Amino acid sequence: MASLNDIRSTFLNFFAKNDHEIVASSPLVPRNDPTLMFVNSGMVQFKNLFTGVETRDYKRATTAQKCVRAGGKHNDLDNVGYTARHHTFFEMLGNFSFGDYFKDEAIPFAWELITREYGIPKDKLYTTVYHTDDEAFEIWKKVGVPEDRIIRIATSDNFWQMGPTGPCGPCTEIFYDHGDHIWGGPPGSPEEDGDRFIEIWNIVFMQNEQFEDGSMKALDMQSIDTGMGLERIGALLQGSHDNYDTDLFKSLIEASADATGVDPYGDKNVHHRVIADHLRSTSFLIADGVMPSNDGRGYTLRRIMRRAMRHAHLLGAKDPVMHRLVPALVQQMGAAYPELGQAKALIEETLELEETRFRKTLDRGLKLLDDEVSDLGEGTALSGEAAFKLYDTYGFPLDLTQDALREMGREVDVDGFKVAMEEQKQKARAAWSGTGDATESAVWFDVVDAAGATDFLGYDTEKAEGQIVALIVDGTEVEQIAEGQCGWAVVNQTPFYGESGGQVGDTGVIRRLDNRDDCAVVTDTKKFADGRLYAHAVEVKRGTLLKGDPVELEVDHALRSAIRANHSATHLLHEALRVHLGDHVAQRGSLNDAERLRFDFSHAKGLSGDELRAVGEEVNGFIRQNSTVSTRIMTPDDAREIGAQALFGEKYGDEVRVVSMGTAPTGKGSGGETYSIELCGGTHVKQTGDIGLCVILGDSASSAGVRRIEALTGAAAFEYLEQQAALVANLAGAVKAQPGELPERVKALMDERKALQNEVAQLRRELAMAGGAGQGGGAEAEEVNGVKLMAQVLKGVSGKDLPALIDEHKLRIESGAVLLIAEDGGKVAVAAGVTNDLTETLSAVDLVRAAVAELGGKGGGGRPDMARGGGQSADNADAAIKAAKAAMGG
Repeated sequence: MASLNDIRSTFLNFFAKNDHEIVASSPLVPRNDPTLMFVNSGMVQFKNLFTGVETRDYKRATTAQKCVRAGGKHNDLDNVGYTARHHTFFEMLGNFSFGDYFKDEAIPFAWELITREYGIPKDKLYTTVYHTDDEAFEIWKKVGVPEDRIIRIATSDNFWQMGPTGPCGPCTEIFYDHGDHIWGGPPGSPEEDGDRFIEIWNIVFMQNEQFEDGSMKALDMQSIDTGMGLERIGALLQGSHDNYDTDLFKSLIEASADATGVDPYGDKNVHHRVIADHLRSTSFLIADGVMPSNDGRGYTLRRIMRRAMRHAHLLGAKDPVMHRLVPALVQQMGAAYPELGQAKALIEETLELEETRFRKTLDRGLKLLDDEVSDLGEGTALSGEAAFKLYDTYGFPLDLTQDALREMGREVDVDGFKVAMEEQKQKARAAWSGTGDATESAVWFDVVDAAGATDFLGYDTEKAEGQIVALIVDGTEVEQIAEGQCGWAVVNQTPFYGESGGQVGDTGVIRRLDNRDDCAVVTDTKKFADGRLYAHAVEVKRGTLLKGDPVELEVDHALRSAIRANHSATHLLHEALRVHLGDHVAQRGSLNDAERLRFDFSHAKGLSGDELRAVGEEVNGFIRQNSTVSTRIMTPDDAREIGAQALFGEKYGDEVRVVSMGTAPTGKGSGGETYSIELCGGTHVKQTGDIGLCVILGDSASSAGVRRIEALTGAAAFEYLEQQAALVANLAGAVKAQPGELPERVKALMDERKALQNEVAQLRRELAMAGGAGQGGGAEAEEVNGVKLMAQVLKGVSGKDLPALIDEHKLRIESGAVLLIAEDGGKVAVAAGVTNDLTETLSAVDLVRAAVAELGGKGGGGRPDMARGGGQSADNADAAIKAAKAAMGG
């Protein structure tokens, strides 16, 4: 008996011998069809080839495509486990022609494979054609199918369309007759819904293009799209009428039975079938980058996982089960799909985490459900309010409650559930409004309520298709953004990273799919509505962006690469600082953009040259190690237990991404220990070697007890080193010294320069105190509301000199206030001081803020006796002094 793996290989090899390119399955998350939640057929990855938008170096292809149907229009979730052929995950075998061969080759290919390669008896096969497709009818006759087994179908069952408009064409199908012992009739008959005649192959002839007025014309490039479900043909070839009786499913069902200790073929069989099916879909989705969440694809994944976990619970399993079945799945399918084995550890960890968390609430949730049902009359539906309580309090999605009630012969008041859901949204909106957070404008919550959360695809790709779900201009939703205008574009899925965690938002371009000349430049990407919505700041360069448009989104690859190199280097830098300075080092802020990285950390004093060198050498050592950067999904508590560092100021949900890089051979713990482990949602390099090089530019004070390091990576770091080498060579020539003598000679020159700077600064301070030339505003105090005020405008005095001048002026006036406005090299600094006897009634902070507002600055701060701020221009110095006087009551 041929295994499913053999059947798959036979199919692919047959078409490879017939000049077809074997193309690997695309990921389950479609990057070229924004209307789909998951890839649900073999043709999805080839859509743009069929429409002529894209060309490749082959015109014939064959695939075994991973497919999921568990959300949106194609949703088989409720039927899985209860029928013989419904699955959330399945494989679609297909062969495709892009303007190469057509009906006269596609039909013989199918017939030869099925009857010769697979050996299916010809007298068991029936075919269908679209009722007007005489050409296909004649070809079937030619290959040997009797006329009474070629059935003309007049309905859309045998006419395929990509959408209301676009490529379309007739279909022809092959059916297998399981025999008269099974009820059902041939296709087109009143009994066609029975199980006797089962479709095993469908061929679509893409020969027409349909227009909005209903008219059609022949396509210039006529193509072939076929599909045959592996599970269905596998069951047939293995002598069964049930997909779950195939070798692959039997092995998974037996693994489930071993893990739960429950007979796989008794009255509990349906539970094992659900677990086996859902194990496949959840594992493949996780391998393709989908993680459980409360929105979008992640929510659908969570629903599938929890449905399987509830069935494990019904089997009596006391501990998490799903993760223990992953090795059996990898053994069965890992050879055909290597990504499954590569992600094995991630899949196991994610499943165990989710099941552990879910089990904590499952018993309580089911008890609540039993309590609610016990008070209901026979056949009475569960109230929507009760179903919503299960969802809101215990994390039970509606379909899980429906699944549990189904076994009791009950339903749920779905309309009541929706009403309760809407009431909760309104309460959340009111609670948000009370915070007064102007950055979270209500428009973003309107958008996320209407369109749902954005699916972020950027961990795996920098290019994808999406559909514009909202356009925002000046805080208002609009239908379009025209050429030359700016605004925000929200797309249902995006590869663009939204600014957060110290990483800047991505930039790039958005193009309309129906007219690629129409494009907008993305200048920034941000997250709104509690991080659920990604919004692209756009400037439309050509054409118009319209709400509802399908678009192509492409991240600026060079900038993204530089950003993620800087971000990954920040993780290594953080750990290197902890190693060399101590465990007290903690992140206090960061910025990772395409130019450089900036890292603020807790430390009381500046780093010595030796410390900076040691940190830099350690970071570059782990870059050269070129270890894999791995990501895991964990709870925040579990992440902290393994030593993961949290990002300063970040809010974390129930699950976090934990990024690990580097293997520490010595120094930090025992050999082989992971070097850096951090909670981080940003984008990162795949290998530490991708960072290239890290050059630390220096260390400076950021605020009290906080230091700041700036550094360069990659090409910017190499360019900087080249510039420094050239500078050293030029400097050696200028000071007439050999390169070896240069450090000592440069040190002498710098000491001399520093002494001169100090002398000039002292002279400026003395001149300011004397109210000398260039120091406007006078140096005499005047009385304001009974308090002395000395206000002075200084030229050529830096802001760092102002505190010393304030103290000297306070000594001179003995009691009163001082306001100094200094301009030096285009920079404007403001400082104010109040003598100690007046600080209970007068604050220097109020004086600074009043003055700064007139100078084009913002805020200012400090203590009641000393405060500082900055402005844009000293032109309004008189107005600033007047504002300070007003703050004093004058």
